[in-house]
Amino acid sequence: MVIKCWVTHLMLLLITWKESRNCNGLTVDPPENLTVVDPGHFGHLEISWSPPGSLINMTNCSTLYHLEYFNTYRNSWSAARMSIRSYSVQFDLMKDIKVRVSTILDGPCTNNTMIQSTNYAELIQKPTSTGVVDTEVQDFICLFHNMEYLECKWRRNPKTPANSKHNLYFWHKKLGQAVECPTYIMSGGDRSGCNFTETSLPKFTDINFCVNGSSPKGPLKPTFFSLQIQNHVKPAIANKLHLQAGTDMELQLQWEHPVGRVPGHCLEWEVEHSQEGKTPPTKSVTRQTSLILTSVHNSERNCFRVRSKLSKYCADKSFWSDWSQPICNQEKKEIAPEPQLSVAPVYVGIAAAIIAVLVLSLCVGAALKVKKSRREKRPNSLLATLFAKHVTVTAGDA
Repeated sequence: MVIKCWVTHLMLLLITWKESRNCNGLTVDPPENLTVVDPGHFGHLEISWSPPGSLINMTNCSTLYHLEYFNTYRNSWSAARMSIRSYSVQFDLMKDIKVRVSTILDGPCTNNTMIQSTNYAELIQKPTSTGVVDTEVQDFICLFHNMEYLECKWRRNPKTPANSKHNLYFWHKKLGQAVECPTYIMSGGDRSGCNFTETSLPKFTDINFCVNGSSPKGPLKPTFFSLQIQNHVKPAIANKLHLQAGTDMELQLQWEHPVGRVPGHCLEWEVEHSQEGKTPPTKSVTRQTSLILTSVHNSERNCFRVRSKLSKYCADKSFWSDWSQPICNQEKKEIAPEPQLSVAPVYVGIAAAIIAVLVLSLCVGAALKVKKSRREKRPNSLLATLFAKHVTVTAGDA
């Protein structure tokens, strides 16, 4: 209800102000000499203008200026009202720059009625066309790893000529001029990113980047980016997970905040639970570092992993950390006793082997006895024959 009343009051005020613009037949001209200057800060431009010449003789009036510019990051118009004749705004240099300014008079010369010029000074500036066509870098992304260091990477355009060299420069308000990347990341002999490990970068401040370069065919087409590093945090991996079984049908999962500069109260967590035989895994989000799952069968294998990112209360946006190593509960499957039939063949086989060994032993023993007896019989029969012959010969002689 309060919001509706406030909106109604604002609309009435605007209508009253619009009707008083031409009060007493007095008109005012728009500003002159509207310019946009690029001081080399990769999109942080300076807008300036001059008062209309018709105000030179109006000494008893106060002058304001109503500035409007198209915010390409929000894709909408933004406005500011001021008495000075210059203003600094962040623009995306890869898109059109649109600016317009009107004049507002107030004071004794207008009977203390605010009058705005019916026209405005306008400027539309196209993006630069310098550089070899289709050589701008692709997939530029920056990650503020665990709030400890910033790392920006890009992908080389496939149409970039061979033997090209990329450069990265950055600027923010605490720097007098743009500075080159302190440590380049190399990939296959080419520059593919920048590491800011040893460089202190401010939070809640626009940091502007420019990636350009050179090639045998001419300068590479520049690419511009602007960001605030607190919106590009990627937390570290949670590496201490604990899982224990509670009462029946319950599992308790706990983990710890990763070591680093990210405040623990800023993190929100996503827990992934996968259960044997069930797909896909279920996911849940929590602000706590523990989770109790009920109606879980301990006899089944349950696995969990977690990841984190900054909540909306600490940053406009964030990146998910990598997943932790999964942790699983031990399976508690009851092993059924094996049927007797599966054991009987083993025993039968062992008994058969024993019998076979005994039979073989008996056979061998019997064979040895027969062989021995044969050896004993052969000398005895020979002696008997010789003895018989000797007796016969002796008898003949007699």
